[in-house]
Amino acid sequence: MSAIASSVPARPTATHSLNPPTELAITPTGGPLGAIVSGVDASKPLDPKTILALKKAFAEHLILIFKDQHLTDEEYLRFATYFGSIFSPPPEVPVLASDPYGQTPAIVLVANVDGGYTGSGELAAHSDHHWTPYPSKAAFLYALEIPATGRYTHWSNQYQVYEDLDEATKAEIDGLELITYNPFVRRQKGGEHVRYRNPDLPPISEAFPHPLVGTHPETGKKFLYLDADTEVEVVGLDHRTGAELIARLREHAAQPKYFYRHQWTPGDIVWWDNLATLHYRPAFDPDSRSVLKRISLAGGRPF
Repeated sequence: MSAIASSVPARPTATHSLNPPTELAITPTGGPLGAIVSGVDASKPLDPKTILALKKAFAEHLILIFKDQHLTDEEYLRFATYFGSIFSPPPEVPVLASDPYGQTPAIVLVANVDGGYTGSGELAAHSDHHWTPYPSKAAFLYALEIPATGRYTHWSNQYQVYEDLDEATKAEIDGLELITYNPFVRRQKGGEHVRYRNPDLPPISEAFPHPLVGTHPETGKKFLYLDADTEVEVVGLDHRTGAELIARLREHAAQPKYFYRHQWTPGDIVWWDNLATLHYRPAFDPDSRSVLKRISLAGGRPF
């Protein structure tokens, strides 16, 4: 099978053996979110009890980390799709790895090698596909090669970010809608990056408003649905008021106490909630190979 898969494999047949009986263990990272899972071989079909236990742990911890995994693309897709359908954005809304016709592969190569995406530079804290009409609800990232000098990703707990706001700010922002503009369209059109839309210029992309304070469609909990650096606009607020509000919220959300830092090792799979977390990547050595594979899951529009 090719390195980058483009379709979901057939359901497992009777020739597949299930994970042998093991003691499933969920160990919190000790940070503001995240837990390490042991007792699961992601290359093999999972039994219903394990699937349901993992879903429950995921809702509680927001990210789950599976160590020492070794999967083919087919096995990786089978594992991921126990937890949702593959995310497929509208062809007219470009995302990472979209081809000229707007099609995206099921597995995206996140790598600084030929055919890979995102390079080796810093990526500001963000949620994937925030600018689409129906954002992805979750994602998996599987590490194959990691630079010897280290590779890290930080995830934030956006439930806690919202909970820690003072009551006056909560009252101010509940009910507001936020437009997150498509950064891939910005790159195509060129021009200076801005963190809040300049009202003197036309929008760079279609607008798909989502709640600034989202209610998670599966847990019912509230979270701050705001990236750290993407171009945004608050619906119905004048430019100055909106820009000041967003700057204040971003400063609050950037506090280190909300982030868990994951140090990657080959064989890691990290499964994260793409609504109630942001993820941030520091720059790493561009002369060292970094090869990971991402799968995004559909079904994530907050309300």
